[in-house]
Amino acid sequence: MAKLTEPQKLFIVQALACYDTPTQVAEAVRNEFGIEVDRRRVHEYDPTKVAGRNMAAKLRAIFDETRKAFLADVSTIPIASQAYRLRSLNRLLNKVEGQGNTALAAQIIEQAAKEAGGAFTNRREVTGKNGGPIEQATTTTTVTLEEFQQIARQVADEV
Repeated sequence: MAKLTEPQKLFIVQALACYDTPTQVAEAVRNEFGIEVDRRRVHEYDPTKVAGRNMAAKLRAIFDETRKAFLADVSTIPIASQAYRLRSLNRLLNKVEGQGNTALAAQIIEQAAKEAGGAFTNRREVTGKNGGPIEQATTTTTVTLEEFQQIARQVADEV
């Protein structure tokens, strides 16, 4: 197997840092550089895997920086945008309606309603009546020492 060049190694490390699978990376290397790389060899460039535990410090740093940037900026991924998802659902709806598939059209409409209504967010709001704050009532009972001792005797007798 041929030795990988520095640009090829960087390509592999950055793809793995963006959560591409080793199979996807091997195929991308074949398409980009015209060479065959076994997916098992790709594992050597992922420091989160056992095979990549001895990876060069320089490549590990690039992996860490790329992963950090990837996780911080989801705006570059179209499907992360609600507008993109709704537009895609609208295209699908038009297609299935043209095919007369009413059951799938109903599912797509439901999906779009959930998407527009915020059902797929982590944000959950719990409110009280008419959207106001939740009322919290607390009561305090004061008992004398004699009342407390009487209650304690009753509880002890029941046990």
